[in-house]
Amino acid sequence: MTTALHHQLQLQFSRGGQLQRRDFLKSIAGSAAVAGGLTWSDQLTASAADLRKQGKACILLWMQGGPSQFETFSPKPGHENGGETKAISTAVPGIEIAAGLPKTAEMMKDLCVIRSMNSREGAHPRATYLMHTGYLPTASVKYPTLGSIVSHEIGDHGAELPSFVRIGGGRFGDSAGLLGVDYDPFVMQSAGRSPDNTSLPTSTARYNRRLNLLGKLEQDFASQGGQQEVADHQKVYDRAAKMILSPQMKAFDLDKESASTRKLYGESEFGKGCLLARRLVQAGVTFIEVSLGNWDTHFDNFTNTTRLCGQLDQPFAALIQDLKQQGMLDNTLVLWMGEFGRTPKINPRSGRDHFPKAFNMALAGGGVKGGQVIGKTNASGDSVTDSPVNVNDMLRTVVSGLGIDADKENMSNIGRPIKIVDGGRLVPGIFG
Repeated sequence: MTTALHHQLQLQFSRGGQLQRRDFLKSIAGSAAVAGGLTWSDQLTASAADLRKQGKACILLWMQGGPSQFETFSPKPGHENGGETKAISTAVPGIEIAAGLPKTAEMMKDLCVIRSMNSREGAHPRATYLMHTGYLPTASVKYPTLGSIVSHEIGDHGAELPSFVRIGGGRFGDSAGLLGVDYDPFVMQSAGRSPDNTSLPTSTARYNRRLNLLGKLEQDFASQGGQQEVADHQKVYDRAAKMILSPQMKAFDLDKESASTRKLYGESEFGKGCLLARRLVQAGVTFIEVSLGNWDTHFDNFTNTTRLCGQLDQPFAALIQDLKQQGMLDNTLVLWMGEFGRTPKINPRSGRDHFPKAFNMALAGGGVKGGQVIGKTNASGDSVTDSPVNVNDMLRTVVSGLGIDADKENMSNIGRPIKIVDGGRLVPGIFG
């Protein structure tokens, strides 16, 4: 097996399911359990094992570069800060979004838009890290990214496929951090072809013989004091081998989908990534992140955002529609977000610069109450005037919506307990 595969297939494993609330089974002994349904508040007390049985999953659509709120979900037509961008009606009377997202507008009954996101970080690396972890980067503690947290807490650790797959784009500090390499993302640069280094170079029998030979060779190093290194190395290889030989690898093959379904998502890389995300959820993958960039529109903002919205609109709407038709939307939380927003005032280059003070994000599925907007900004869009939501508010709400205890502590490498989300409050009204 190649070194490239060794580095690529740092898949997540289990240390064993742990109950988040010891008396969960007692709490569901009544009529709710008999009826087979749990309310959102019940889910907050569910164990990881029970959540795996429910098939909880999350898809994060990451808009790398910082998407303009004015050209997506918070247009300001009629104000000079709104620029050239027009607003269009949606499937929900009274809610308008930018004209570049007509298909998304048709899905508004399933969407919850937060227009009052705010942060203090306006630099790409730090803001990206913050939005994914809830923490700012430090030299002493490596904080886990959201996908690693969800994978660690509710992923199916016995599955043959990784529980955390990231499609496209590289990011600063995007790792499992203190949770260990077992929960790092399995990275795919493109959704339109099989993952790199996952094709057998020989027959299955010969492949297994090579693995056995590798194990024997490593024992010499283990006997000289390298037991832990060998154990970690073998764990990664064993997991990778299990994945490569699994019949579930067909989940990565988009050609298994009908022509009509592929057409629904479109032929763009982002569209293929969204379709692959749906297939992976069906195959039992817990967290998939799909990237679309570059939203860093310092120059010619209106032309660039029109192009980007054209890449986003059809796949985003198709993903929600497809999940709903497949009966998967109720258990799959879909997040749309970037690291910050763009400045209300248009710069001399017809662009918008970084603006963390007021921006937007959107959620769907997973129990989210659709057809609503939370928060608002003033007429010029330069400040939040109602229901402000900071990064840790958002992350606490998201992980809690997935049934994860946001206050659970994991131990860092320096012996410091680290909460999954430090502070923040549940944003009321998001989950019905």
